[in-house]
Amino acid sequence: MEAKNPLVAASATLEEVREQFKNDRYATESLGAIVEDAGEGYALVSMEVGPQHRNAMGAVMGGVYFTLGDYAFAVASNIGQPPTVSVNNSIDYLTAAKGNRLVAECRMEKAGRAMCFARIDVRDGEGRLCARMNVTGARV
Repeated sequence: MEAKNPLVAASATLEEVREQFKNDRYATESLGAIVEDAGEGYALVSMEVGPQHRNAMGAVMGGVYFTLGDYAFAVASNIGQPPTVSVNNSIDYLTAAKGNRLVAECRMEKAGRAMCFARIDVRDGEGRLCARMNVTGARV
């Protein structure tokens, strides 16, 4: 049963999801994040890594992984559910990304009435797990 007043309907097409979340401008404009796949409690988003996303040592900055994961959470947690925001986040940086592509996959582990819990895996273009993020969300 779909929640009352969801940000995005559970039956939304990928184009409708992209249209709604294009307004997350920091992710879409600064990172160039693209929603590749999405459904209730799930999102797959990607981006191309450019020189502006790298630190002085040439590695992808930690905030890039975090923002991409946070964007994946926003998409996954707001489809067919009441409007949801993150209230606690933790991220583990496991290894430096290789190549010029990052993909974040969010899976809702528990979607309750007032809170939800998600895990996001961020992989590089070679499929290597680079960061793992855990998010607690609140339904607003």
